[in-house]
Amino acid sequence: MTARLPFPQSRRRRVWLKPLGVTLALSLVTAVAAVWLWLHPPTPLPSDASAAIGGRFNLTDEDGRAFSSDSLAGRPFALYFGFTHCPDVCPTSMSDMARLLEALGPAAAEFRVYFVSVDPERDTPELLRTYTDLFHPRLIGLTGTADEIRHVARLYHAFYAKVPTGAGDYTMDHTATIYLMAPDGRFAGTIAYGESDATALEKLRRLVGRGTGSGGRG
Repeated sequence: MTARLPFPQSRRRRVWLKPLGVTLALSLVTAVAAVWLWLHPPTPLPSDASAAIGGRFNLTDEDGRAFSSDSLAGRPFALYFGFTHCPDVCPTSMSDMARLLEALGPAAAEFRVYFVSVDPERDTPELLRTYTDLFHPRLIGLTGTADEIRHVARLYHAFYAKVPTGAGDYTMDHTATIYLMAPDGRFAGTIAYGESDATALEKLRRLVGRGTGSGGRG
């Protein structure tokens, strides 16, 4: 007498293949994530980051005026490296910052977020002004020569690179971190891309609580 199987052989095969398919799918996702992280490693920060990140620089603001980091002395600020042709990460980050600036309220009226272009070839002061005005009046665009941008990126240990996309066009790969700087010019922390509003807002409140200076839009 032949023992009866709990379900047909073909069904047993399908049941066995389902977990195998899930395992293969998870393995594929893990492999893709590993490759992405290998191609886009997080920017390493120095062991004594508070002393090693930041420094003096000179750029051009979105009104075409000379801008010196010396003008930031005595007030906290945030710095972000991006470009106006960025399709997703930059506008998302700036929209997030605009929302956080509103949440900070009048106590942070003099707090500024500086958007440093890593694409000076295309990002003119006029274009930067048009771009930053889309988000918040306390978001200020900065550009400069290729050497000036490179200098600022080195000061902040930020990465950027031109990536050809075909037909003579290109995009930019870049660090998506927002750098937080204290009134004394020392590094105070970061806001990571995709960080929760609650965590980011708490960081900004602590930073702004250290004191602000006076000044206009720039």
